[in-house]
Amino acid sequence: MEQNPWKTNTSKLIYENPWIKVEEHEVINPAGKDGIYGTVHFKNRAMGIIPIDSEENTWLIGQYRYSLNEYSWEIPMGGGLIGLDFLESAKRELKEETGLTADKWTELLKIHTSNSVTDEVGIVYLAEELTPGETEFEDTEILQVKKLPFKDVLEMAMRGEITDGISLAGIFKAARILGY
Repeated sequence: MEQNPWKTNTSKLIYENPWIKVEEHEVINPAGKDGIYGTVHFKNRAMGIIPIDSEENTWLIGQYRYSLNEYSWEIPMGGGLIGLDFLESAKRELKEETGLTADKWTELLKIHTSNSVTDEVGIVYLAEELTPGETEFEDTEILQVKKLPFKDVLEMAMRGEITDGISLAGIFKAARILGY
């Protein structure tokens, strides 16, 4: 069934900050019964970048993730304000986190990160024909940047050392395109 089987009776704002908005909806569910549904609306779109140099090296970003209470290795990624061009936001994030700029960009995939509770949309790009430069970290980030062969990143993903969904989706799609 491709039509919406849910009916929304009311919606109310529960919480909002500069990054998210949480709403509660009184609904009639697909079984025809009253219910509630909570949604998280992201005010930014997610984008991830897999930079690949001529020797098939790539870069990972390590940082402590507050929401998980653990350290995470990820592809370079960040948020772009809704309404801004995805690719321009991805270029900014790549420069900010790795110092790299790229002359060739290929969109690898579109991803919904947790579509049962959020409307977050992510895009992952492959960035090639790289030029090194200086990073431009945000003042709220303490990042570790690691350059390594893409095949090692793929192995990290397979061993469960990379757990971020956008990173995993991008790594696996890039592996297919790169012939791994």
